[in-house]
Amino acid sequence: MHRETESPPQEVGTNADGDVHAKNLNRRQMLSAMGMTSMALLAGCNSGGSSGGNANSGSSSGGSSSGGSSSSSSSGSSSGGTTGTCTLIPQETEGPYPLTAVLSNSAMARSDITEGKTGLPLTLVLNLVDVNNDCAPITNASVYVWHCDKDGRYSGYSQPGADERGTTYCRGIQDVDSDGMVLFETIYPGWYSGRITHIHFQVFLFSSSTATATSQIAFPQEITEAVYDSTLYADKGQNSSVGSFASDNVFSDGVSYQLADVTGDLENGYVATLQVGIAV
Repeated sequence: MHRETESPPQEVGTNADGDVHAKNLNRRQMLSAMGMTSMALLAGCNSGGSSGGNANSGSSSGGSSSGGSSSSSSSGSSSGGTTGTCTLIPQETEGPYPLTAVLSNSAMARSDITEGKTGLPLTLVLNLVDVNNDCAPITNASVYVWHCDKDGRYSGYSQPGADERGTTYCRGIQDVDSDGMVLFETIYPGWYSGRITHIHFQVFLFSSSTATATSQIAFPQEITEAVYDSTLYADKGQNSSVGSFASDNVFSDGVSYQLADVTGDLENGYVATLQVGIAV
């Protein structure tokens, strides 16, 4: 397990507005037939948000996918990791911005987690499988995801250059469906000093109030670089602090099991898919 080096800021609670965004899958019509179910969790997750330190921990021993390759093409791109294998997802730190208080907030049971934040549309699809049962879908779990906005800021915290207390953007919780799948509508995450582009997530089995898995999702560098060259992200531009997975303090041992398969383009947005192996 790796540790992020930033000093944890003060956690300041959840959004009092209760602003819930309805599921909006119009921009991903090819995924709309998947039929996402609404959340039914939260009762057992009030004490959730563990750092995932449990018997299911396992660090990736796979080789690091190469990063840092630039791309000037912005249409029809597809890149990412292999999703056909059934491997235990590596455990990672939850980082300094988990905002675990939202686990008891029913307003966080949602598919659309943008809360009006601008950015390139990203549909995140996670498929949970049981590594102890021939990759059978896991249907009794909830998934909590969170990430920074396009400017590298996290909701719910006061951090350098931004006081985001009272906000909950780019965070959400959902139950997986009967196929072990969960889908979130969000924006492509930006970057902040010391880390390469990533999304955090935790998996909670219905039978447990603590996280069964805590991990992070990596993104293909060529797609990330194309996104950061786009108009919406141009003000911040390319990541000037971490240029490759090998230089990142979380992904330096490889992203073989955490690299999302990403399809799409700058005009229509992207779909990121990752198979998440859990030991049930």
